[in-house]
Amino acid sequence: MHFSTKLLHSGSEIDPHTGAASVPIYQVSTFGQKSLEEPGVYDYARSGNPTRQALEDIIAQLEGGVRGFAFASGMAATSTVLLLLSPGDHLIVSEDIYGGTYRVLTRVFSRLGITATFVDTSDLDNIKQAITPQTKALFLESPSNPLLKITDLAGAAALARQHNLLTIVDNTFMTPYLQRPLELGADIVIHSATKYLGGHSDVIAGLAVVKDPDLANELYFLQNSFGAVLGPQDSWLVMRGIKTLKVRLDQQQASAHKIAEWLVQQPEVKEVYYPGLPHHPGHQLAARQAQGFGAIVSFKMKSVEQARQVLNGVKLPVLAVSLGAVESIISYPVTMSHAAIPQARRQELGVTDDLIRLSVGLEEAEDLIADLSQAFRI
Repeated sequence: MHFSTKLLHSGSEIDPHTGAASVPIYQVSTFGQKSLEEPGVYDYARSGNPTRQALEDIIAQLEGGVRGFAFASGMAATSTVLLLLSPGDHLIVSEDIYGGTYRVLTRVFSRLGITATFVDTSDLDNIKQAITPQTKALFLESPSNPLLKITDLAGAAALARQHNLLTIVDNTFMTPYLQRPLELGADIVIHSATKYLGGHSDVIAGLAVVKDPDLANELYFLQNSFGAVLGPQDSWLVMRGIKTLKVRLDQQQASAHKIAEWLVQQPEVKEVYYPGLPHHPGHQLAARQAQGFGAIVSFKMKSVEQARQVLNGVKLPVLAVSLGAVESIISYPVTMSHAAIPQARRQELGVTDDLIRLSVGLEEAEDLIADLSQAFRI
């Protein structure tokens, strides 16, 4: 089936008990058992819930994995996956990664004796040089957040296999519609389903999908033990959002491309980061390993003052944390998504005070361009 058909016909969209065309919200904490000798499929909702199970089955099929897992947030998904590691283990991480991931690695998992080295993974040689005898995993984002660097996921996964490492990919920006890391050799895919999969700024959720059955059993043990599971109502909201993922992203991508091309021509703009632009250093690689370039555009103004002027002057995009919604969201990484990263480190990475990140929504591209234009020239 085509991907757009899979979004609606995954095999988990119909309630098996009633035939309801939308899986009901099973708002329940415990399940009665027929007898001690005949336990049911579900016993306690932390361990499993029919609404959550439907979402987990859907995301597993869309990503091409053996099992999916739904968590209370993207960071809950990330943190639970990282619990696969043990004290003394080391992982290699994309350097300009989401600030929450940087924070949990440097300020929480570091306490548990798990260490991380942050490198520019768009160059595989940097990964090779960072591998130590203690390295157990790669944690990648491609495109990266917020500078949209592209990592060769198949190449990185092949390198990881040579050294018996896990490859974990945060696929939030691309979704399984545009990029399927498991098909490129990754072992685990993570999503902040708050973003494109939910798509409506009305739910906090995280998802993970695993390729190997044994690894899936390990992650299920951690999900059940740690307990940061997604509730049934939020699971239903994410399933609802997934149904329109393709049509939303098709328009958002088309608009993002128009806006990126317009930004390149503006004298107030110093640099534009969008993989769909031919001059982007990862353009050709992104075209090979993904089915699109996404709907995030980052750009630097020629001064900090101009950046703040634009952020305060736009009328259509919401000035806010987050991305991937039906409405455009404009954000300031240094005080929002990447505030957890120390200033000196942000400067090294290029996450500077003149940088703006725009998540393009469903508004007409021409209206968004007109709004940006007036904000540039207030």
